[in-house]
Amino acid sequence: MPNKKIKVAELFAGVGGFRLGLEKNNYDIVWSNQWEPSTKLQHASLVYEARFGKENHSNEDISEVVTRNVEEIPNHDLLVGGFPCQDYSVATTLHNSKGLKGKKGVLWWSIHNILENKKTKPKYLFLENVDRLLKSPAKQRGRDFAVMLQSLNELGYAVEWRVINAAEYGMPQRRRRVFFIGYHKSTKAYKNIIKSNKADWLTDEGTIAKAFPVGKAISLQEVTLEGSLADITTEFNKEGKLSPFHNTGLMVEGTVFTSKTIPSYDGPRTVLGDVLQNGEVTDDFFVDEADFPKWEYLKGAKKEIRKTREGFEYNYSEGGMIFPDALDNASRTIITGEGGKSASRFKHVVNTKKGLRRLTPVELERLNMFPDNHTQLEGITDTKRAFFMGNALVVGVVEKIGEELYKKIRIG
Repeated sequence: MPNKKIKVAELFAGVGGFRLGLEKNNYDIVWSNQWEPSTKLQHASLVYEARFGKENHSNEDISEVVTRNVEEIPNHDLLVGGFPCQDYSVATTLHNSKGLKGKKGVLWWSIHNILENKKTKPKYLFLENVDRLLKSPAKQRGRDFAVMLQSLNELGYAVEWRVINAAEYGMPQRRRRVFFIGYHKSTKAYKNIIKSNKADWLTDEGTIAKAFPVGKAISLQEVTLEGSLADITTEFNKEGKLSPFHNTGLMVEGTVFTSKTIPSYDGPRTVLGDVLQNGEVTDDFFVDEADFPKWEYLKGAKKEIRKTREGFEYNYSEGGMIFPDALDNASRTIITGEGGKSASRFKHVVNTKKGLRRLTPVELERLNMFPDNHTQLEGITDTKRAFFMGNALVVGVVEKIGEELYKKIRIG
């Protein structure tokens, strides 16, 4: 399919990180959805519409859309989204053992509903989540990911995944996320996975391996997914203290091949100092000298006795953080609470000629490789813009994976 545009549906779109990365390649977003359940004003959706237009954009709870009529979502080749990390367990009863439904409000099941019920199913998936997904919940390490993988297996998809720290490939932020690609059994890529040497797929031949090279896989392990989704919910890794899923893996026909891999990259690197605005920063971003002790305390190492509300005393300790942040390294991970003037352990503070200051919205956008002022819109505060970036992904990761995925799609 030479130069054919790949049709994309973008779920949990936020302010459009997936779209920005994919549109640098030959992808056409035919439908998007963004809904923030806990707020009346839909700020992220407003920014998305301002940047990409209102056409084919839905600002409605995705679970309501798919429950009402999944065919409202146009046919697409690729389904993408960074869906919320939740408890993916499956509830069932003896009376309804065949009609499995995930817990209400868990948005993974909206993705599942689309894949299960659309008459024309997307042939490819490109999804993102926090790396904690591979080892949650604490009492059954890896169970949530096993439920996801088995649900995709039952729907006819093979899945490859990798935990990627953007900074290990020269990008400006140390942000670790798990990215996974799904291939429907009707695709040539699926058939190639069946025939492949699985270790080679993980380190050389797969979409993610092409985009983000690694060294040789270390001790490839196999995990067999057995039983129904409800069985996996109750039985998976009940005794295991560690998740069986490593940072790299592939699931096909119910068998998981997983390994720890090490990034292999020696190209250019962008560091925190490279993204700073020079001479364009207003006074309200600078830290008042009177507040230095608060910042130093919060950033510093601690060993102290603290009290609960009930009066119970306990020993509390934590290590110190670099303060101010190093300019010659990629930044720490942006968090949603990055905005606002109040002192914080986790906000970034940089030392400039004019003194210590917090990062600006533009600098936060640059750390996620967004265009400058992508989130600037009347009525959107700097604190809200920082929140968007704390929730966003690094656009460069999507761009590189999208480029390699397009090559796989073109061959069928």
